[in-house]
Amino acid sequence: MAYVPNPKSVRQEMLDVIGLSSMEELFADIPAKYRLQKLDLGPGLSELEVRRELSTLAKKNLSTADYPTFLGAGAYDHYIPVVIDQLLLRSEFYTTYTPYQAELSQGILQAIFEYQSLICELTGMDVANASMYDGASALAEACNMAAAATRRQKILLPDTVNPAYRQVLATYARAGGFEPQTVAITDGAAADELLTAIDDETAAVVLQHPNFLGILETKAAAIAEKAHAHKALLIMAVAPISLGLLKPPAELGADVVVGEGQSLGSPLAFGGPYLGFFATTNKLMRRVPGRLVGQTTDAAGERAFVLTLQAREQHIRRERATSNICSNQALNALAATIYLALVGPRGLREIALRSHQLAVYAAMQLEGVGLTLKYDQPFFKEFAVKLDDPSRANQLLLEEGIIGGYELPDAMLLAFTEKRTKEEIDRLVDVLGGM
Repeated sequence: MAYVPNPKSVRQEMLDVIGLSSMEELFADIPAKYRLQKLDLGPGLSELEVRRELSTLAKKNLSTADYPTFLGAGAYDHYIPVVIDQLLLRSEFYTTYTPYQAELSQGILQAIFEYQSLICELTGMDVANASMYDGASALAEACNMAAAATRRQKILLPDTVNPAYRQVLATYARAGGFEPQTVAITDGAAADELLTAIDDETAAVVLQHPNFLGILETKAAAIAEKAHAHKALLIMAVAPISLGLLKPPAELGADVVVGEGQSLGSPLAFGGPYLGFFATTNKLMRRVPGRLVGQTTDAAGERAFVLTLQAREQHIRRERATSNICSNQALNALAATIYLALVGPRGLREIALRSHQLAVYAAMQLEGVGLTLKYDQPFFKEFAVKLDDPSRANQLLLEEGIIGGYELPDAMLLAFTEKRTKEEIDRLVDVLGGM
């Protein structure tokens, strides 16, 4: 007769093992307002009724297919060529499970290797890993690596770094690997305040370029020079599309380059899944977190691909691991690979230039109706415009069929991609100028 465990006894055994007395104690770290007290799905429905109900719920969402959007703040509405989805639908790429058996996984290993190569070309760095979960986790892992490499803990970062990234850094820091110290910035660009803060206790300096406010950090090379003079590292968080126009981070002195790869062929998707990229120098190669695919030759002398330079502790002795990320976003990385191969250097430059030109046009039109930018600094495709009531502005825009920008206390952060048109920008300006 088969043994059927008592659910209550199994649950209590699990709680006993981890030293807890109740399920409530297990979830104590989750604020009460986020805990579901009771799940009430109502009576059962037929398939037809379920489809009707889900369709009704779906219509409550407004997507970029319905309205033009000027919301950026880390995720951007760039055009995704149709060929990307068609290739991702191929059965060879349905699963991205860890390719431990290289002889059975040459296809996905080669795809990851090509992705790594393209990220190196884009950033100018020596080596890239197979990808991270998102830009925030990539930055956190870079800080962790920098602290270990320098044997210091202080990580300097300006408050112009994406606030979501800073929240993830704070979560990572609870483990004690590093100590983030936020530097307040007054004029939108981090140069002066950050340069002053660098000292001999600094493990790394984080610089987002363009930063969260869309502003270009034009003194990145000077920050790198001072960081290196104090034997600290420079970690740059970059927007990949911007690298179609801007100097690669390697030429600015970056030791580690991370970023969010969503704009390279992945949809907004209401927040994910996204793609974090991570690249660094040969000197730091053996400290790279996550997985890394290398190229070699097999017994017959033919080209082959393998997982390489990966600490086994990340799989079987996690308490000793330098990083507990031992997987990657392979499907999103494949989308980025197809995107970069498809548009090429010239196409990437044209997309970046078009986005920048539209942003410049919008800034000129907004200033023409009496609005001013919050910061008088060079920008790429995003900027903050001063508004007394950004929340009200977003309501008015939505009434006119426009998804507005990211709300700051006294401004609205607006983003422009190659998908936007002059007509859409003119409508945006009419609404904001008429407030």
